[in-house]
Amino acid sequence: MDVKRARTAGFCMGVSLALHKLDRLLQQNGAQPIHTLGPIIHNPQVLEHYAARGVTRQDDPDALPRNAQVVIRAHGVPQAVEEHLRNRGVEILDATCPKVKRAQLLIQKQASQGRKLLLFGEPDHPEVVGLVSYAGPGCLVFQDLETLTALPVEPGQAYVLASQTTQDRRRFEDVRAWLQARLGADLPVLETICDATRERQDEAKALAETVDVMVVVGGFDSGNTRRLVDVAVAAGAPCHHVETADGLDPAAFAGRRLAGLTAGASTPKHIIDAVESRLRAFA
Repeated sequence: MDVKRARTAGFCMGVSLALHKLDRLLQQNGAQPIHTLGPIIHNPQVLEHYAARGVTRQDDPDALPRNAQVVIRAHGVPQAVEEHLRNRGVEILDATCPKVKRAQLLIQKQASQGRKLLLFGEPDHPEVVGLVSYAGPGCLVFQDLETLTALPVEPGQAYVLASQTTQDRRRFEDVRAWLQARLGADLPVLETICDATRERQDEAKALAETVDVMVVVGGFDSGNTRRLVDVAVAAGAPCHHVETADGLDPAAFAGRRLAGLTAGASTPKHIIDAVESRLRAFA
């Protein structure tokens, strides 16, 4: 089988920075324990790698020992959680993606001007939970246009529209158009979908339109990876989402001659390489 691999497949800047910070801390730290608050990124193989190096994942901030060293995940954390950790004397290394941090600060600025946040994103995603903490009261979160149309969005109220950084650009534009038709011109729209997300989605769409089948590699918990699957399917290509090469079923590729390959922003290169090698071996 021939394979066309996306140029943008794999680690984005925010993931690379977060892991670089964790690696540097491991080198400097000696035997002192290092914790992450939640998974530093959404990739199980990467998490297993760091667990083997002694990094402990802790989901409960209160369970972190006093004076512990903790790395804030790439998705960020709510303001109150970070403040609570500092008050407990926890030493924090902030590995929040710069694009997420920028979104947090933009939302905070608009909230300080009295605007209510309309946030396009997954309500339970850790990035979204963190963004909401910067928004003040009355924030409305929705993950699709259908949900939005059922919310109490009233003309006359001052709103601001933003998105989770890894959301689908096409769906966000549909949301923007609906809100502007309902609310009029006075709707600031924050450009918070990051460039890496847009580039990956655009390339996934272009690939999907030219191949027999698509393969998207990345953690099943990774929002940006799932969005790549959605983009490929919307472009009309059969699509398989796998975490590793072992997830590929040869029977599913019978009769296919050209596969498109892309990967989420938290997928290591060696895993993508292994998937490509396995695909090329299929008859």
